[in-house]
Amino acid sequence: MSNLRPDLSIIANNVRDGARILDVGCGDGSLMAALRDTKKVDARGVEIEPSNVFAAVSKGLSVIQGDADTDLADYPDNGFDYAILSQTLQTTHRPDLVLDHLLRIGDRAFVSFPNFAYWRVRSSLLLGGRMPVTPHLPEGWHDTPNIHHVTIDDFRSFLKSRKVTVEGEWFLSGNKPRKGGLANLMAEHAVFLLRKS
Repeated sequence: MSNLRPDLSIIANNVRDGARILDVGCGDGSLMAALRDTKKVDARGVEIEPSNVFAAVSKGLSVIQGDADTDLADYPDNGFDYAILSQTLQTTHRPDLVLDHLLRIGDRAFVSFPNFAYWRVRSSLLLGGRMPVTPHLPEGWHDTPNIHHVTIDDFRSFLKSRKVTVEGEWFLSGNKPRKGGLANLMAEHAVFLLRKS
């Protein structure tokens, strides 16, 4: 699924055929469309931006306008095989509650996010004294949707404290995979596959 963003490609490659998925913060529905077309999944989406909802619906996808912070409580327990939250965790007001809902709604949850401990981000702060603007974090500090600056080590510690089982983890620098050992320093993005313990 080379036409997908790298983190979405990892998710797509690890979703089983015919699964029921809920893609929270689904954007224009690119992942849902790819999974529908290649893996015959039953896909539903939630997206906050009206233009993205329109783009997804125009692809024939079942997407509603909604907010991860407030609308996930309306979904039933174990209604999906996978709940997916890609590049959205850091934009939510209560990531802890959003994660609780993902693990309640889905048998498993995929979560991907930008790693704010990546060495270029650290260098930008250390040497330039300014919040970084990169191809993967293109907004300035004043207009970024990112309100929680999570790192891979932060997320791992958070999962451990909540007794969440990590079934898979993948790390990326650009489009290239990274090994887990130095991921907190060397990876720009992380993807985790989670389930309740």
